[in-house]
Amino acid sequence: MRKADIGMIGLAVMGENLSMNMESKGFTVAVYNIETDVVTRFIEGRGKGRSFIGAYSFAELVQAIKKPRVIMMMIKAGAPVDQTIDQLLPLLDPGDIIIDGGNSHFADTIRRTKYVESKGMLYIGTGVSGGEEGALNGPSMMPGGSPAAWPRVKPILQAICARVEDGTPCCDWVGENGAGHFVKMVHNGIEYGDMQLICEAYLLMREYLKMTPDEMHEVFAQWNQGELDSYLIEITASILAVKDTDGEPLVDRILDTAGQKGTGKWTSVAALDEGTPLTLISEAVFARCLSAIKEERVIAAREYARSIPAFQGDKKVFIENLRQALYASKIISYAQGYALMRMTAETYGWTLNYGGIALMWRGGCIIRSRFLGKIKEAFDRNPALNNLLMDEYFKSSLQALLPAWRETAASAMLSGIPAPALTSALSYFDGYTTERLPANLLQAQRDYFGAHTYERIDRARGEFFHTNWTGHGGDTTSKPYNV
Repeated sequence: MRKADIGMIGLAVMGENLSMNMESKGFTVAVYNIETDVVTRFIEGRGKGRSFIGAYSFAELVQAIKKPRVIMMMIKAGAPVDQTIDQLLPLLDPGDIIIDGGNSHFADTIRRTKYVESKGMLYIGTGVSGGEEGALNGPSMMPGGSPAAWPRVKPILQAICARVEDGTPCCDWVGENGAGHFVKMVHNGIEYGDMQLICEAYLLMREYLKMTPDEMHEVFAQWNQGELDSYLIEITASILAVKDTDGEPLVDRILDTAGQKGTGKWTSVAALDEGTPLTLISEAVFARCLSAIKEERVIAAREYARSIPAFQGDKKVFIENLRQALYASKIISYAQGYALMRMTAETYGWTLNYGGIALMWRGGCIIRSRFLGKIKEAFDRNPALNNLLMDEYFKSSLQALLPAWRETAASAMLSGIPAPALTSALSYFDGYTTERLPANLLQAQRDYFGAHTYERIDRARGEFFHTNWTGHGGDTTSKPYNV
């Protein structure tokens, strides 16, 4: 009886297209879906005449796969993943491998890896980026979990993933337990930031320069030929050119309320847990939240009616300044994301290959761009780089971009056009490059009302002091700590 090389649970958009991708690379795939009529439709439809084996129960699926078995889940994150694992484990043999390719929270993947390993099996949580097209033609994949599972699944995952110009696969082992899903989470957070920055550039062109979608299409198409060359800039140019059935721009007919699946929020929460300033991505998350309260915004806009001043100046100069501001802010977004990865890796004991991660993101994924090659080069120069802002390329770039960045941010503020990601990026840059911040006053305030103590510039770090500011307080202090 013919046996499958891998099993796939879940035949929604991503699971179906990944299965087609695997089969096109020479693998036989056993497929299962909780709604079994979906399996029949797939086997008799898109998968007809190809190397697929339809399974109508977990037991059938397990029996259809070669040992040691590899079973990939492309299902909704959360409880369904735990339920599926619990149903699979009694049917598997020691050494069999379960892969979760959904957008699971990395902390859940840490827990699940430990649980599955305790039962004698192996577990991988892999980020999969690229959407429907990427799943079919080559996604970016970020696997992590049980190291012993990697040699078995590597030939499959690296066969189906995207590749960069020199043929290097956009998939490699990230690290133990939740490392793969963590890196995918940060990828999604950066994706939130990139999208918000592009939307703010669009808004400034629309509201301040009064440009039409067709005119903006030309600008984004031109931008995609230079430093900003990326998938998101490319699709933005395409979107702006699409017309509705009556010939009017479709983008103008779309309601301005954005949805989200949670990965951007998870990234911000992880940054808060680590004490890492992830200001731009967090602003991008909150921008989506703000967009969602459409009815409140409509009322508030009437109560605080304002007119945006007419643009005075050279439109071409402003557009070039805007391009530079967008590029500078993009650098900050990635710098913050990489700083978060570095801090979290220390917490969980992961050894992350930061240049390798940039390479994995070069192809197949939503944030793929020319820019990622510069990040790879930065970590090739200094694998221990703490922050991208300290790399010579990014340092010289930001110094050159700074005047246009400030001009653009000031124009947005003075015109009353919201640009939270772009302006927070600039504030982060100014804060990161400021030797003496006002936190000395903040610490004095904390010591005044809560005896939280402070350190002194004329004493060694780690030595704490308290002042009886009012003259009638005591000497008892709170123990210093940071959450």
